[in-house]
Amino acid sequence: MALIMDIVGIVVFLGIAVLFSRNRRQINWRAVGVLLALNFVIALFFLNSEVGRSCVVAAADGFTNVVEIAFEGIKFLSADLVPEDRSKMSYFVMALMPILLIVPLFDILTYIGLLPWLVKIVGRGLSFVTGIPRFESFFAIEMMFLGNLEVLAVSTLQLERNRPERNLTLAMMSMSCVAAAIVSAYMTLMPKEYVLTAIPLNIINVLIVTSILNPVVVSKEDDVISTYSGKDKPPFFAFLGNSIVNAGKLALIIAATIVTFISLITLVNKGLALIVEGLSIEMILGYLLFPISWLLGLDFTEALRMGNFMGIKIVANEFVAMLSIKDTIGEYSQHFQAVCTIFSTSFANFGTLGMIIGFFCGLKNDGNKYELIYRSVGYILLSGILVSLLSASIGGLFVW
Repeated sequence: MALIMDIVGIVVFLGIAVLFSRNRRQINWRAVGVLLALNFVIALFFLNSEVGRSCVVAAADGFTNVVEIAFEGIKFLSADLVPEDRSKMSYFVMALMPILLIVPLFDILTYIGLLPWLVKIVGRGLSFVTGIPRFESFFAIEMMFLGNLEVLAVSTLQLERNRPERNLTLAMMSMSCVAAAIVSAYMTLMPKEYVLTAIPLNIINVLIVTSILNPVVVSKEDDVISTYSGKDKPPFFAFLGNSIVNAGKLALIIAATIVTFISLITLVNKGLALIVEGLSIEMILGYLLFPISWLLGLDFTEALRMGNFMGIKIVANEFVAMLSIKDTIGEYSQHFQAVCTIFSTSFANFGTLGMIIGFFCGLKNDGNKYELIYRSVGYILLSGILVSLLSASIGGLFVW
């Protein structure tokens, strides 16, 4: 019965996308079908094959080794910050301080051209197989490594030349990514294998959802990628210094967000408890989102817990949601662990929505070029939520 509900959930989530499509007649069903099949293959490979599981374990070990190297730098600052028993390490040190190494590392890979080369190779293959425009395919792959605002920032030339409808697609896609620089932080809170599986699933599902919600026909003449010349490249050490500063800002922003949202949630819960004993925002969200979480193939108790988890993740962010369940997630079924982790591994929340709108507001805006994005806030948020739900549903099909 749970398996059937999971399948029904996939159909319902796709149906919601079709229902709210901006132009159903232009939906590229060939691309949707190919991408959906590719998604099942990816989930099956990573979750139900020995080779796939080995790849996930190897990737997780790679991230763990990088984090251990970051701990060596932290020890130089203060050995007391990194005790032998890692369970006694503070969350800030364990999850956020390694960002000071990982962000510059990925920036260096970008600077020397290795990461862009990889993105182009994979993106070109994805575009060829699915028929999705080249830049949208490249953009989806870039998001897997860089994060939403970073990818938008390096794509400003393309944004200036795109039609408004294509820019709306990119804004919608920006809700559903993660940044490789903070994946290691996720893996300190949730099961590693599901965190890593969520990343490729999100890439494929964001192409599916945007192809349905905002179908755009791109001619061969317009299917080009705009780039700047190499003359704009800064000196290496100036580039590295800026990257280190940005890494520090990112760690502090995440820390500030977590402190603020957890404090606000606690404050609201105390106020609700004064009205009705035991009432909390988690309980309210659990009941409101129960019908959706039930479609993920969960029983009543787990669907209720998943509902409040989803609410926290959407209203606050993925870190706040992960922290709310990290100590108890092992008590739930493997299926719950998979769908919960995969759903949470993305930037789809109200805060990200504000950052995306703020980014486009800050761009040069001749003739209200980005007005369509400002008028489509609901579509952007819906896109992010549907991608997370589809990824969780498809991943959950192979974990019971």
